[in-house]
Amino acid sequence: MLAAVLPMLVLAIVLTAFYTRTRINDHEDAYRARGQAFGRQLAAASEYALFSGNRETLQRLSASMLAEEDLTGVLILAHNGEILARSGNLDTALPPPRGTAIEEEVLSSRHTLRIIEPVLPSSVELDDGLSGIAVGVPAESRPPAVLGSVVVDISRARLDARLNELLLTSGLGIVLVLIGSLVLANYMSRSVTGPIRQVARAVERIGRGQFSARVPPVGGGTLRTLTDGVNEMAAQLASAHEDMSRQIAEATAELRERKEQAERATLSKSRFLAAASHDLRQPMHALGLFIAELAQHQHPPQIRQLVERIAASAGAMENLLDSLLDISRLDADVVKPNVRPFALQPLLDRIATEERPGADARDLELKARPTDAWISSDPVLFERILGNLVSNAVRYTRKGRVLVVCRRRGNRLRIEVRDNGIGIPPESQDLIFQEFVQLHNPERARDKGLGLGLPIVRRLTNLLGHRLTLRSRPGRGSVFAVEVPIAAPVPEVERVEDRRPPGDLGGLSVALVDDDPLARTSMQSLLSSWGCNVIAAGDLDALTDSLRRERKQPELIISDFRLDGTRNGVDVIRSLRALHGSDIPAVLVTGDTGEDTLRLAQQQGLPLLHKPVRPARLRALLNRLPGSAE
Repeated sequence: MLAAVLPMLVLAIVLTAFYTRTRINDHEDAYRARGQAFGRQLAAASEYALFSGNRETLQRLSASMLAEEDLTGVLILAHNGEILARSGNLDTALPPPRGTAIEEEVLSSRHTLRIIEPVLPSSVELDDGLSGIAVGVPAESRPPAVLGSVVVDISRARLDARLNELLLTSGLGIVLVLIGSLVLANYMSRSVTGPIRQVARAVERIGRGQFSARVPPVGGGTLRTLTDGVNEMAAQLASAHEDMSRQIAEATAELRERKEQAERATLSKSRFLAAASHDLRQPMHALGLFIAELAQHQHPPQIRQLVERIAASAGAMENLLDSLLDISRLDADVVKPNVRPFALQPLLDRIATEERPGADARDLELKARPTDAWISSDPVLFERILGNLVSNAVRYTRKGRVLVVCRRRGNRLRIEVRDNGIGIPPESQDLIFQEFVQLHNPERARDKGLGLGLPIVRRLTNLLGHRLTLRSRPGRGSVFAVEVPIAAPVPEVERVEDRRPPGDLGGLSVALVDDDPLARTSMQSLLSSWGCNVIAAGDLDALTDSLRRERKQPELIISDFRLDGTRNGVDVIRSLRALHGSDIPAVLVTGDTGEDTLRLAQQQGLPLLHKPVRPARLRALLNRLPGSAE
């Protein structure tokens, strides 16, 4: 439409403007010539009257000129500028005439055209033809060069009306051209661009996947070739789409089958690992409890040394299982931090106390600079972070020292663990945070750890939102740093003195439920060696019968989570509490490492210990439970 309308419209405007402008100029020239004719006519008629100074004649002449159409005012001036006659109204928008004009002047305003014409005297020369001497008027009797001037004002009203008619006619002409152009463009659109729009719509539908779209055969020549090409393209695309859809469906079915196979394999592997983990933890749990009980008896030096070696081997296996459990719990996102303000110095003292025997065995200086800072974090998880870093520094430092320092950085505290050990190459500084990676332990020596400490540190710092950095050079040592928020000190609540000395469990009545005889016997034996009165059974019914016969109410419940039958450890604890009508402290023990078990224990508010249970951890937990230290 634009291509058809614009050229014709531009041409029409140009031609109309040229024609209109020419006509306007013609009218203006004719109007000016008419005014000039009036002025010359009046100047010729006024010559004798001006020469003779006859004002009456001049006034009659000026008055008679007003009879002419469009004249609005007449003025006759003497050669000295004196007004001799005046008729009508002169346009005040134009400047008044001053003096006598020597040449013709034309002035114009919005409403008036003013003609100023000089009145020149006429002269007659006589020649006698004989002497060649002109006979005329003497020089001193000749009139002045200009007798005066006449001023004629002509109204432009009729001229303006004519000009408006011309402009209106021009505008109508342009409108007619525009209408004709639109009609022509519409015809061209229907006959030429219509098929192109049909092709465009068909191509758009094909682009949206509607491969059945076709263009009806219209026109001829190039248009027909275009429509045939689009239809052929659509047919080929439809065929290719069908082939591709069929291949995708076959590939999707194959992938789905493989995915189901992989999921079944993963599920089977998970079940196997869960069962293997549970079955492995059960004997390890019993073994650890038996070793702990055995270590409490008096033995000859050789037997004592053998017991210590057995305990060390069992402890290494327990460390591996605990580290794997920690990794799986962190990856499953079931660890919920308990962030609160706490003093940092007691935590540093405990870590230094735990790691000092290992440092002394390597002849290392282990030092933690004192600090009065309070930080905001989870005290248990943060102690695990610093403990792993310090343990790692002690393990890989052959000589020198390990230093723990704290530096304030604005509202954060930077805690650095420095050592002058073997160092870490730059290309391996990210690799060491992966599981089971030990750069300097290719032989997998047990005394050099398992390669899980730093991966646990990375996961815990990410969980707590703390920044972990490493700066190290081979042969020069390493600096691991953790940045934590600084907290305001919180007044400590005074603790009520325990009625039982700390660590004393003598006389504590414990109800124990475990369907594994070996694990149940080892736990019962260990608790009895601590002075507890233990009533043990393999299920809830047997335990309930024993409690009724003994006529005792347990002060503590320890139950395995997975039991024979439909009941689990949570059901046992809930039933015993309901039976005795009190909220008896309870502990869940399990060999399962799945996240469902941990979530269920957290929902019920029950502490959960994973097998193999370390006796020291069990005893510490029993001393912290409400009522166990009363």
